[in-house]
Amino acid sequence: QVQLVESGGGLVHPGGSLRLSCAVSGFFLDDYTIGWFRQAPGKEREGVSCIMSSDGSTYYADSVKGRFTISRDKFKNTLYLQMTNLEPEDTAVYYCAAGGEPWESYAMDYWGKGTLVTVSS
Repeated sequence: QVQLVESGGGLVHPGGSLRLSCAVSGFFLDDYTIGWFRQAPGKEREGVSCIMSSDGSTYYADSVKGRFTISRDKFKNTLYLQMTNLEPEDTAVYYCAAGGEPWESYAMDYWGKGTLVTVSS
């Protein structure tokens, strides 16, 4: 049975950091392009970052480049998103997802239930 379980969300002040985790069961991380989407209140879901299954390269949305880092632990079968210098605009529910390319919602096969990140003073 496939499961993607996110953790690590919470409330953080602007400029702070959080690390999100996504524990995966039912497939190996290399089997799919895997990464993170987010959805802010009143906005569409957007792709944040992913690791491509084809060559292991990484993608970052322009809004998070230089602040977020995606990584994976193949031994633990867990995906991470290290988020630094957080801004109020980063407030959203963050979803772990796995699927194909391009990194768009329609190309995803599996989704986690999400974890809420709130950036506020």
